[in-house]
Amino acid sequence: MDGWPDSTAEAEGNNVSKPTRNGVPAYQRILGSIRKKIQAGDLRPGDAVPSERELAKIHRVSLMTARHALATLEREDLVERRRGIGTFVTTPTIHFNRLMSFTEQMASRSLKPSSKILFAKIIHNEPDAAAQLSLRPSSKVIKLERLRYLSDEPIALETCYFDADQFGELMTAPLQRESLFAYLEKTFGVEIAYSDDEVDATLADSRTAKLLGVSKHEPVLRFRQVIRSTTGKVILYVRGMYRSDRHNLIVRRFR
Repeated sequence: MDGWPDSTAEAEGNNVSKPTRNGVPAYQRILGSIRKKIQAGDLRPGDAVPSERELAKIHRVSLMTARHALATLEREDLVERRRGIGTFVTTPTIHFNRLMSFTEQMASRSLKPSSKILFAKIIHNEPDAAAQLSLRPSSKVIKLERLRYLSDEPIALETCYFDADQFGELMTAPLQRESLFAYLEKTFGVEIAYSDDEVDATLADSRTAKLLGVSKHEPVLRFRQVIRSTTGKVILYVRGMYRSDRHNLIVRRFR
């Protein structure tokens, strides 16, 4: 039999990390199964996850092993356990105590995002973006607009602006799946330090609603970020629209 026998009378002292016949601990097999379903879109934010008893029966393991698997998923912020109700897939969390790219945020949750490039050109007619980059109003800037996906579902629309003279190579960068931050650090030697962010709620216009798959005038989270290097120089300016039903905004404050 693969894994442990299904038994509700298992002794509390048993080791939940006991390996299966292929060398993978039983609880990790459950973790992998649920992660794959989330990544594939079979389980979406808000969907119920099988209970401990159901998981124990499906994977032929003990209740304690199933419980350990769900507790691990909860620590990874992939699921939320609601007492007396059940366990549910959480929405992606945006943490403000660490600056991460969208790709890095999803990877921290063991999720695999993807992107579709909608627009990538050098322009010289967006003075507001140029000003945010500390450039002259008519300066050439790269405008990169991407639709961000998770499990083939669009969840964010991001537009990034860069100094075209400094970052011209971005026009051919493979940014459909690679982290923009990682690419900047690897290719240009940029050390990203911090960002000044503005976050508010707004209503989706017709184009944004269509791209994100929501209703026109549905509330969305709007982000505006000025991101700087360790030298204090502005590296990029970002405008983003995030589906409010697919993101939680978490802010940690200290007194």
